[in-house]
Amino acid sequence: MKTYFLHLFLVVMVVAILESPLKIMQHDGNLGWAIFLSSIFGLAYYFLFIPIIKFAADLMFIQAVRGEKIEVETILIGFKNYLNIILANLLTVAIIGLGFVAILIPGIIFACRLVFVSYLVMDKHLDPISAVEESWRMTRGHGWRIFWMGIVSFFIVIAGLIMLFVGVIPAAMWINASFASLYQAVLNETEGIPEPEPAQ
Repeated sequence: MKTYFLHLFLVVMVVAILESPLKIMQHDGNLGWAIFLSSIFGLAYYFLFIPIIKFAADLMFIQAVRGEKIEVETILIGFKNYLNIILANLLTVAIIGLGFVAILIPGIIFACRLVFVSYLVMDKHLDPISAVEESWRMTRGHGWRIFWMGIVSFFIVIAGLIMLFVGVIPAAMWINASFASLYQAVLNETEGIPEPEPAQ
């Protein structure tokens, strides 16, 4: 179990998600069916569609940070790597969720250490287990920086909401670009690539 913990944990989570609508359906009457159908739609949308778009968006921010040409159709590129994205997202959400349920602090630590999973799946084409392990390795020594970036991001979103919701869009752009920049900086550090010198 210790050797294959992440593999077995992912299997258990997949089975639990697939079984949960069937347990809801055991309710008596039409209400059970209504809850069942809405649960199926909600789970499908949250776990089978949203991650595809979010992971692709992360890739586009990495491309922007690198100064590469961005194609609009990249937003749909996640469908080519569908299974890895779905399983990586499920594994990350489950690990962070259990951390928050157990005691708040582990959830925060897990969220900080797994922040690069989506980038690694899209940029390095890693499978879910490898992406989780590599994100954990890459973020070693950067946990506090990621934590404070998360805190600052929260207040930036609040500021955007105060500005009649209009500021939420540039706030989201800034936050995503910042985390993509951090990923690239840590990746350069990991691969021994020197940081580019600022323009004169």
